[in-house]
Amino acid sequence: MDLGLRGKVAMVAASSSGLGLGVARALAAEGASVSLCGRDADRLAGAHAAVDAVGEGKVRSEVVDMGDPDAVAAWVEHTHDEFGAIDVVVSHTGGVRQGPVDDFAVQDYRDAVDTALVPHVAMVTAAKPFLEHDGWGRVLMITSESVRQPMPHNVLSGVARLGVLGFARSLVHGFADSGVTVNVLAPGYHDTPALRGPSGADPTAAAAEVPLGRVGDPEDFGALAAFLASRQAAFVTGALLLVDGGNTRALP
Repeated sequence: MDLGLRGKVAMVAASSSGLGLGVARALAAEGASVSLCGRDADRLAGAHAAVDAVGEGKVRSEVVDMGDPDAVAAWVEHTHDEFGAIDVVVSHTGGVRQGPVDDFAVQDYRDAVDTALVPHVAMVTAAKPFLEHDGWGRVLMITSESVRQPMPHNVLSGVARLGVLGFARSLVHGFADSGVTVNVLAPGYHDTPALRGPSGADPTAAAAEVPLGRVGDPEDFGALAAFLASRQAAFVTGALLLVDGGNTRALP
């Protein structure tokens, strides 16, 4: 299936590894030019090479701290200046500290909002004029299954990332009939450096909680993101899609 992404320009945040890299590779494989960012220059260089190897589009990469709104806005401007357009925006952030309610003070919640919500707002706000100008666009926000099913051991994530869902639903009307869609992807356990941790632990232990019996693969996640960025998904907007192997079983 041709997803209609050949020649499009995509920006993928936090794309030097894990889910962001999976999304970037999937979009590049469909012929899109892709702008990457990450905080670690060496890891970002490796991601640049990996994305460049799978597609015919151009690839650019820039060291960016997603927690710095000015740096995010500059990355958006640099991407538009070099590629001449921005068609797909994939906002993504690092994780927040895990723990139950009693572990955290008010400042911890403020910090979590700065980490897990504000970067999404900064990136989409900076890119919004370019998306509207071209009359076609896709915004994807990567959050966590915790926005659908709060987790006692991951309170900060559930609180801060729920704001991403509220922002996305407001953007559906904010883009009006511009041809830009906005959707939220809520991943569960995937085989990423974040799940493996500093020691590179085997992630299969987490699979015990997943009905499908395995953790997700970043490439599978990227394939879903690419579909939502496609022309075939033009009537899908304002949706929250769980990507967790059935782990979230809360009723609507």
